[in-house]
Formats: sequence, C-alpha cells, structure tokens
Amino acid sequence: MAQDSYCVLVAGSGMLPEAVRFGREGVGVPEFEYTGFPSHVVFGVGSTERWQLARVIDALGAKRILLIAAEPERALADRIADALGTRIAGRFSNIRAHVPIEIARQAREAARATQADCLLCVGGGSTTGTAKAVAMESGVDIVAVPTTYAGSEVTPIWGLTENGRKTTGVDLRVLPKLVIYDPALTVSLPAELSAVSGLNALAHCAEALWTAKRNPITSLIAEEGIRALAAGLPAILADRADLDARSHALYGAWLAGHAFATAGSGIHHKICHVLGGAYDLPHAETHAVVLPYTTSLAAPQLDGVDARIVSALGGDGDSAAEAIFAFERKLGAPVSLRQLGLPESELAKAGELVAEAFAALPEPPSRPAIDALLRSAFDGAPPRSAMILA
Repeated sequence: MAQDSYCVLVAGSGMLPEAVRFGREGVGVPEFEYTGFPSHVVFGVGSTERWQLARVIDALGAKRILLIAAEPERALADRIADALGTRIAGRFSNIRAHVPIEIARQAREAARATQADCLLCVGGGSTTGTAKAVAMESGVDIVAVPTTYAGSEVTPIWGLTENGRKTTGVDLRVLPKLVIYDPALTVSLPAELSAVSGLNALAHCAEALWTAKRNPITSLIAEEGIRALAAGLPAILADRADLDARSHALYGAWLAGHAFATAGSGIHHKICHVLGGAYDLPHAETHAVVLPYTTSLAAPQLDGVDARIVSALGGDGDSAAEAIFAFERKLGAPVSLRQLGLPESELAKAGELVAEAFAALPEPPSRPAIDALLRSAFDGAPPRSAMILA
C-alpha cells in the first residue's frame, strides 16, 4: 500500500519539483498548480532493520552522521547507531519544543564540530525541527526517522522561537532527503500521546482543505489522511501494540504532512504558533484544543469542506467542527487551553498577538472573532459557527 501510494503522491529521490497545471474552463475542474517536493520515502514495519537502514543511507553517500535524538528516544537511537557503526560521528540530544534559537545554535555547533555530512533525526516534530535548523544554515542532508505523527519530516517548513515569538518559513534545504517510516518504532509512544500527536496530523489535513493554496490533489491527499487517522487512532487506544493501527496512523501522518507542505498553513497554524511561542504550550496538545474552533471559523466558508471532513471522520456530527470535537473527546484528548496552562489573564494579550499575526492576511478574521475563538478554546466549549463568527 505504502509503496504504491508513494509512487503516486511524492516525487522520487533525486527528481526536481514539478509544477503541473491541470483543468480547463468549463470541464468542472478548476485550474491549479501543484508542486511535488523531492523526497524519498521508505514505509513499512521493520524498515529500520539493519540491512534496510544501511542500504538507504548508503545511497546518500553519508560518511559522518550527526545523530539527533532526545533522551527519551535514546534506546531507539542506540539501536540505529549500532546499525550504522563508525558512520555516527556524534550525537545531539538537547531537544526542546518550538526549537528555541539557542538550541538551534547548539545543534549547529555540534554539526560543525563533528564535520557532519548528514543529519539523522530520530523522534518527533521537535527533533526534526532541530535538524532543520541545522540544515537551514549548512545545507547538510537530513534523514528522518519519525516516531510520532508530526508530519514535518515531509515538509520544507522550518520554525524557530526567539523572545517568545515563533517564526516559520519555507526552504528546500530543510526538506529531509530520506524519510524512513517504521510503524514498529511508534509502539513505544504511549496511547494518549499517540492520540494528541495524531490530532496534530489531523490539523494539517483539515487546514490543507481550506488554505488559499489548496488544490484538488492536496484536498484528496488531506481527506485520505483524515480517513487513515480516523481508522488508526481509536484502534491504538484499544491496543497500543496494534501494528495495523500504528501503520494507519503513520500513513495518515505522512499524507497530512505532504498535503500541508503544498497547501501551506492558515489561521489554525498561525494561532497555534502564536500560543506555543508566547506561552510555551505543548505543540500537539495545542493543535488538538484549537482545531474545532478554527474549523468552525474556516470550514463553512468553502463549499464542500464541512462535508468532506465529516465523511472522512465517519459522519459523527452535523458540521466539521462538531465532528472533530466529538472525535477528539472520543480519544480523550485535552479539551481546553485552560488545561494546557494558559492563564485566563493572558487571553486579551493572546488576542493581540494573534491579530498581529493575522495582519498580513488578505481578509483576516475580526478581533471579536479572534477573541470569541480564544475564549471558546480556553473554556473547551462546544464549537458553534455563530458564536465564533459573532
């Protein structure tokens, strides 16, 4: 399944990005532009086994590898390091969410000190983000082995936090050259963390359906990603060791990252980046809490988006926002920004920061809409479009 999907969805290793225009006026398909980013993906249970990992890394010609992995991933990192022997020239383990600039500088110095010609990152989105911070400066190739459902391993998007402000950008140098998806490596991720990590991927899919750069291809990918996540995440909660469920969730995360890479971010990710950077809220949990409310604001504005999300999630709810709200509660995810530690006294300031981040948008939400959205997310109230849009 994964290999067939890879051939269709992602440009093969070494290929240049290809822009394709499709559709003519009057035939029912709008004109659009699609960019396939150059990335090589290996997907399957056991794909990090010794022979497979060495084979695919050998193809890159890497001789001096900096292994980037947080302390909780040490056991997995040790297994991978053993498979690569003397090619591991050094390690970096100081990983923090939202990639503070000081951590990025430390990682860059580690890469220089080891004369790394390749970065091997094993872990979640923060680990991948740290590798991207190095590659953005040095251009060194990244090999990513994700152990969560972040999806950032297939995007050219980087993010850095400095003085409480998270900045993001796009640079092909940070796109991993090789991604190895091994569902077996995600079994150690607790079921509850798997759920919120998967909801982060769900946020990528949902937003890819409504951004200005969406197109029919990214929408198909995003919708299929939602279906895969809807199949996998509840099953993981029922049996953490279910490799079929883990495969569905990891496949959905890949699709989510791929759709997001092309369709780009919108109001949802801007809000989450503001909250994460300013208040150091946990990344995946923030996406989970905020998503029903941004969906309530954005999805009804475009014909068909509500219905696609509801259908992909299994039809639980009259609107996409309600379907996501119900799905998240089924998974036992956090329900409010209050739970995540945002002080109620900061809501007004948070509204100012979000409005500032929205200022460059062609038609930004009004300040009352922003304040209503943040209040609803703070309280964990059921999402209602009328309430958010008031």
